[in-house]
Amino acid sequence: MFFTVLVFIVDSLPVAAAQMLFFFVLCFSARIPFRRLFPHGKFLVFLVVLVIALQVLFGAGILFALMICCRIIALTVLLPILTITTEPRLLACGITRMGFPYKAAFIITSTLNLIPSFEEESRLIMEARKLRVPWRGVKCFKERNLFARLKEYPALALPLMIKAMRKAMMMGLAMDTRAFGAYKTRTWLLSVGQNDRQNIRLSVIDCAVGAAGICYAVLVLTANYYIGN
Repeated sequence: MFFTVLVFIVDSLPVAAAQMLFFFVLCFSARIPFRRLFPHGKFLVFLVVLVIALQVLFGAGILFALMICCRIIALTVLLPILTITTEPRLLACGITRMGFPYKAAFIITSTLNLIPSFEEESRLIMEARKLRVPWRGVKCFKERNLFARLKEYPALALPLMIKAMRKAMMMGLAMDTRAFGAYKTRTWLLSVGQNDRQNIRLSVIDCAVGAAGICYAVLVLTANYYIGN
């Protein structure tokens, strides 16, 4: 969340590009595979080209368009850093330890868990459409041009929305049967004092990383101010 705010604050192309490269360095240092950073690389390329074309068309300029593209790519890289390197249950426990209500922690972690689930559902729906309508599906998704494929995507939206509504109803029923939200506090399976992997106390390394993040923010904001002016 902290880095996401910085992404939107920065409005200088050199600083935005440097910030994007810094996020790539974080991903590579965490040994995140490149294919997991951009599972939909073609769509991202299309989005970047579309943004550049629209910004240039409406007179915003190529530099401003490139800055917006750096923001988009930086945000795309940020999410895998969180979801791949941190277990959702540890993330929820850590959020509540910071003083946030456990309902907020549940909303955040459940949203992060649903993203890969919806990606898998969309892939299955697309495969089913290819099997049922081979003369439309296979040709549209593999052989025909981009605009033909874009016309097919609305047909995927309806079954995906139905599955999302069913999943939300099942999740709500499960939460009601477990009396979720009936108490202001709740117990956790994880507790302080377990092994190092599940220990949720702030360590010296955590404090050092937090201090480094603050220094990074000051550096980015300072560079953005002077370079932007």
